[in-house]
Amino acid sequence: MSTSTIEWTEITWNPVTGCTKLSPGCKFCYAEVMSKRLKSMRLPKYSDGFKIRTHPDTLNIPFTWKKPRVVFVNSMSDLFHEQVPASFIIAVFEVMNNTPQHTYQVLTKRAERLLELSDSLKWTDNIWMGVSIENQDYAYRADYLAKTPAVTKFLSIEPLIGEVSLINIKDMNWIIVGGESGHKARQVEHNWITKIRLMSEDFGIPFFFKQWGKSKFNSNPLDPTIDKNHPHHAKGGCELDGTIYRAMPTIS
Repeated sequence: MSTSTIEWTEITWNPVTGCTKLSPGCKFCYAEVMSKRLKSMRLPKYSDGFKIRTHPDTLNIPFTWKKPRVVFVNSMSDLFHEQVPASFIIAVFEVMNNTPQHTYQVLTKRAERLLELSDSLKWTDNIWMGVSIENQDYAYRADYLAKTPAVTKFLSIEPLIGEVSLINIKDMNWIIVGGESGHKARQVEHNWITKIRLMSEDFGIPFFFKQWGKSKFNSNPLDPTIDKNHPHHAKGGCELDGTIYRAMPTIS
């Protein structure tokens, strides 16, 4: 468990580490870079670098937290990767089921496997299930998510590297959008973000704009959140037309 700098969560919990690239959004995967760094630091959990590994010894960790937490599950992997045994996915869900004081945010690009296994999983109210989408070609992932019994469903449209105009938003409970960051980050366009914001607004869905990714992508070079000393600083700033959008679903 570690405190997270990701704006929409509090801490991360990684019972699985490692992944493989699946679609264009994976090109500059931060988790892969971080795994290499952690391996060089000789952390046993990352001794195999970015290879898929399950860590049964971490399953007890949520039971040790004294206060309720908002937890991003597997920030360093994809729980629904085909190399993760279904039995281990079920075990992770059982931990989440048995610690209802915590709110868990699970995010996957493997929407097909998510749906395939969804009836084998217990979907308690404290589990938020999301899929990652980077452009129109992968908007279908929202359709798979919509068919699951998850109580709270969300879309992480990040890194947004292309227009998304046709997508199942009406069945979602939360929308996150963000531009790509890093040395080779691909550009995000203002109208791409605005289109998704307006769709979210039409259906009354909480909208969270995480970041532009780089200040040169930001449509407002005077955005005060570009400044690292700003209380809402994000990479490249996070104002959109003068407003900071940080809406969240209701935590029951």
